[in-house]
Amino acid sequence: MTRIAAVLVRQHMAQAAPPGVDPGDFLEAVAEDTYEIVAGLELVTPVLITSVPGLDDLVWPGTEVITIAEDEPLRHVLTRLHADQAAVVSADAPDLPPLLIGKLFRELGRAEITICPAENGGAVAMACALPAPEWADPDLDAYDVVKELRAQAPGPRRVATTPGWHRLRTPQDVERLDPGLEGWDNTRALVRAR
Repeated sequence: MTRIAAVLVRQHMAQAAPPGVDPGDFLEAVAEDTYEIVAGLELVTPVLITSVPGLDDLVWPGTEVITIAEDEPLRHVLTRLHADQAAVVSADAPDLPPLLIGKLFRELGRAEITICPAENGGAVAMACALPAPEWADPDLDAYDVVKELRAQAPGPRRVATTPGWHRLRTPQDVERLDPGLEGWDNTRALVRAR
């Protein structure tokens, strides 16, 4: 079975830069840290999906980079991924524990789509078998993405959830980053420097 873990980078994520930090630098730092999480997973191929030009140098050589429109729906993006299963991780989660991505894949044994919900609404990540279910139109930024997907699904058990996490969507959200957690080195350096 082939698996992809794709990091989804959209330009609007730069709006979460804290005061004194360049939004472009912030976006690159969180995207690189999130990419490092998925690139370190075993038995998973990392992919970068981005609406931001010039991020190719953040990824390891040989990593597929898929360019999308800023507002391109996730269901269209999923058609461009080639594997048996795929997880899509929002790039604004630079301290996401890799275990949570593994749980997304594991839950696909009992559901068609699995969601790692985000605190304060939306989702940190989702996973599904490919091709994605035709009934699904996921949006990681929708406030209650689980409720929306369950309403779209032919049955509520087709959408499962895993433990949630947080995303960096406002300048205040950087306070959620735990200095005791490993990883998020690029974001940590940028935030400390301000």
